[in-house]
Amino acid sequence: MVGIMTVEAGVVSDALKRYFGFDAFRPLQEAIVGDVLAGRDVFALLPTGGGKSLCYQLPALLTPGLTVVISPLIALMKDQVDALTTAGIAATYLNSSLDYDEVRTRIDGLRRGAYRLLYVAPERLTMPSFAAELEGLNVTRFAVDEAHCISEWGHDFRPDYRRIAELRERFSAVPFLAFTATATDRVRADIVERLELRNPAVHVGSFNRPNLTYRVTRKKRSPDALIEWLNARPDDAGIVYVGSRAGADDLAERLKRAGIAALPYHAGLDAAKRSKHQERFIRDKTRVICATVAFGMGIDKSNVRFVVHYDLPKSVEGYYQETGRAGRDGVPADCLLFFNHADVAKFERFIEEKETEAERAVAREQLERMTRYAYSNDCRRRDLLAYFGETFTELNCGGCDNCLEPRPAVDATTDAQKLLSCIERIRRSHGFGVGIAHVIDVLLGAENEKIWRWNHERLTTYGIGKDRSRSSWRALADEMIRLGLIAVDAAHFNTVSVSAAGREALAGRAPVIVRELPEATGRTRKRAPGAISSADGPYNAEVFRALRDLRKELADERDVPAYVVFSDAVLRSMARELPRTAVQLRAISGVGEKKLADFGAAFLEAIAQAGG
Repeated sequence: MVGIMTVEAGVVSDALKRYFGFDAFRPLQEAIVGDVLAGRDVFALLPTGGGKSLCYQLPALLTPGLTVVISPLIALMKDQVDALTTAGIAATYLNSSLDYDEVRTRIDGLRRGAYRLLYVAPERLTMPSFAAELEGLNVTRFAVDEAHCISEWGHDFRPDYRRIAELRERFSAVPFLAFTATATDRVRADIVERLELRNPAVHVGSFNRPNLTYRVTRKKRSPDALIEWLNARPDDAGIVYVGSRAGADDLAERLKRAGIAALPYHAGLDAAKRSKHQERFIRDKTRVICATVAFGMGIDKSNVRFVVHYDLPKSVEGYYQETGRAGRDGVPADCLLFFNHADVAKFERFIEEKETEAERAVAREQLERMTRYAYSNDCRRRDLLAYFGETFTELNCGGCDNCLEPRPAVDATTDAQKLLSCIERIRRSHGFGVGIAHVIDVLLGAENEKIWRWNHERLTTYGIGKDRSRSSWRALADEMIRLGLIAVDAAHFNTVSVSAAGREALAGRAPVIVRELPEATGRTRKRAPGAISSADGPYNAEVFRALRDLRKELADERDVPAYVVFSDAVLRSMARELPRTAVQLRAISGVGEKKLADFGAAFLEAIAQAGG
């Protein structure tokens, strides 16, 4: 095994600049690379966009032998191999997308030592015949990407990951590396145990993504607010997560009718269509992907400028993982969650259908934490980091709705009394409860079949809420549910009742102070001055657009995603620095030796022509 003393620091930094175009490491990368080169088992938790891949890719270039990367997603393998090849690094992958002849060709190349990195899925890796093949390939290390998949306590458990540890018997002297972007303390311990890591070097980075802005907004039945929000950023691409396959299909169709290039992506589509839709998104040929939260995108697209959750995620951990797909290039990006309590009630019904009480208990806890986050009036960044055991000490994060635009407290005591009284009178009138929508109908003095069938127009609370809109009554009801004044029975069609705390408030006219969720608007980029640092800054927008067009043209010629050529962050740096020579262009972070040779002249010409 090659030790750290045989690889001088200067050699490491030279390779970092030559292949990746970086003058310096990101936080923890240098220490992790050092431990990998020293031949240690490693556990590393770095946030999405924190540069996990470089921690095993760079050592693969500096030591003899083959680095085997275990990755759960076919598309992710292809993306990473495309990026490595474009940077001049010999890498390949083996998965089910390849035919027999192509697999044999690549294995022949592996036997000749033509590659430094091999990406494989855990299913192939644990096949006895393939494991035997690996024994003759001078494997230097195994890197397990998305390592949280090995833990049943993680949000994306995959049984095949459990068999990875079987390789330790065949490769007893080969170090194992585990990388993940999201894991609680419990999941971290489970990963180390399940992979049988031996005295591993443990590196846990900050979960903070300072370039992301988090917002929660009130969800309505119509997607008009989402359409307005998307239209306010016509040049940006992103993901909209939806809770069901039918919902993803329907929302994608509605967005298309509104003139927004959108496609659905979920497990219900056949493999060919799913692959086509993903490819169009990766290649910047469609702007929005409507994806189910249950089916991971598995992409390495660095220029995702927004992630929207149109439906409530099942857990904070899943939410963090999904929002982490935005802004991987370090450029500011937006994370928007549409929320109303109906989504909570929907999940509660699903929870009741789970087989065991243990499963139901875990699901309820996850849902409660996610609901608490959505309703929170505190800093959302602080809430997220606290979930993962990290303390955020700044008073104002400058990157969430509650810090940027704190919602004023409103005394809603009078209207809360009306709402509670209406729920009580409906129950007393016929002995059973109704849903909150019907309660609001009574308050508004609605005229419909249910009102007349149950004689609710005779109630003293009928029509006493006409001074408020339906949406504002719904928002108030959601807040009162959160405050525990109204109880919702998910097992009986989400009927509502006045809780014990609500009866006390009703009897004693206790003050009810609320903060309603804001409406979604197109503006989400406002940030507190100096509160969050970002590598991004002012740049020539005209030059940036010209460089982006050139990037797409070059990427299409090579049949690779645009961000494989250069990330948005690199293009913005070019549009800011306006280099005129190859030396000046090479000085920009992210411009490596191979990319300078392949693309430098074209980008310098585009900068000059666009007014740089």
